[in-house]
Amino acid sequence: MIGTFTNTALVIFGSLIGLWLKKGIPENIKNIILIGLGIFTCLLGVKMGIQMEKPVVIIISLVLGGIIGELINIELLIERIGEKFKKIGSLSESETFAQGFVTASVLFSIGPMTILGCIQDGLLNRPELLITKSIMDGVSAIILTSTLGIGVLFSALVVFLFQGSMTLLARQLHFLGTSYFLNDFTGTGGMLVFAIGIRLLGIKDIKVGNFLPALILVIVLKLIFRF
Repeated sequence: MIGTFTNTALVIFGSLIGLWLKKGIPENIKNIILIGLGIFTCLLGVKMGIQMEKPVVIIISLVLGGIIGELINIELLIERIGEKFKKIGSLSESETFAQGFVTASVLFSIGPMTILGCIQDGLLNRPELLITKSIMDGVSAIILTSTLGIGVLFSALVVFLFQGSMTLLARQLHFLGTSYFLNDFTGTGGMLVFAIGIRLLGIKDIKVGNFLPALILVIVLKLIFRF
């Protein structure tokens, strides 16, 4: 669990630095940073997406996952969480809470480094890969929080719960480290990351949170049907 604790701590630390810097960054500079993040996020999504092996599985997962997420309205639930934190902490920026929270949660939790890092940490007690990822996430948290606000800070909870669970269950989840599961899981995550980039660029306000069930469905479908 050393890797997960380190990752969570650096996301929190980076977010706090980002909140401190946020006050001193002019609005036009924030917009430029946001555009840069959007372009990079789109390219990262494409890079992750091209690792897919079974596009049909990913399409089905995205469509069914999106329908489930829309029925549950995950994005609205996240926004309500933001409203509760606004009331508790008198936060003035809860309107960006959902975007910051979802963006950071997906970027920090989805990808081959997360899965392989958790398996190595849990099975072999080797946290090096997650520690490397932690440093990258800490730097990203500074940039994201300076533009998207406090929602990024609360993504540390997702990092802790998701990576911690995967690390503890590593003996049962080691199969996710095989290319059969990893490539299409990463490809599905890449689609969501690309959607986040589109949202950051202001092209379309995609409710990325509603597509999160797709990440579970892609694994379930491959387990059941062995595509």
